[in-house]
Amino acid sequence: MENGIKGKVVAITGASSGIGKATAFALAKSGAKVILGARNETQLEIIVRDIVGDGGEAISAAIDVREKADLETLVQLAIKNYGKLDAIVNNAGVTQINRIDELDIEGWEDMIDINIKGVLYGMAAAIPIFKQQQSGHIINIISTSGIKIVPTQGVYAGTKNAIRTITEAFRQESDGSIRITGISPGYVKTNLINNVKNEEIRTAGAKNMEKLGISPEAIANAVIYALSQPKDVEVGDIVIRPAAQN
Repeated sequence: MENGIKGKVVAITGASSGIGKATAFALAKSGAKVILGARNETQLEIIVRDIVGDGGEAISAAIDVREKADLETLVQLAIKNYGKLDAIVNNAGVTQINRIDELDIEGWEDMIDINIKGVLYGMAAAIPIFKQQQSGHIINIISTSGIKIVPTQGVYAGTKNAIRTITEAFRQESDGSIRITGISPGYVKTNLINNVKNEEIRTAGAKNMEKLGISPEAIANAVIYALSQPKDVEVGDIVIRPAAQN
């Protein structure tokens, strides 16, 4: 039976670990051809080898989503190897959780560059191809941060809300030939928290993640759901959080 995914060509950023990695494996298992991008080239090569070894199709490129040209390289890799691009999953993200008055300006800039500009660069690279094809699907991985505002997540939530707004605006601007979906995960068991500089917040976050976190595969399944819909159906917004997360 046709699963709606088989034969689709999908580019994924932040594909070397966590949600991106789980999504790559899930899509490949469903018959998609995946183009994986991340900074960790070694890990990407391992994932590609495992997917291909399991009978799937995957290629990769070492990219940094802060560089617009790198996103163009990623989508052109799809065109060069498979002749089309059906979807892009803008998954790469970073968090620096702390109080605003700590003035971690370097952390703010990192989140703005990766969480906002990195997603916009992915959209900018894919949209011309989608327009030419008269079809395409953008999936932006957002966050439940910003849906519920809490202390220490102000700037991080701000970057995620920016993408939430951009995603909805594009949905309204589109004539339907290019679809867009925002997926907002809650606590997911990934290494995202490990890069938080504030030790106290990092430790507390790691405990919450261990206690509450759901598997990255739960988010990958949501990507599969959105991408498998018929062309006349658009899944606009999905929120996935642990059942125990308030």
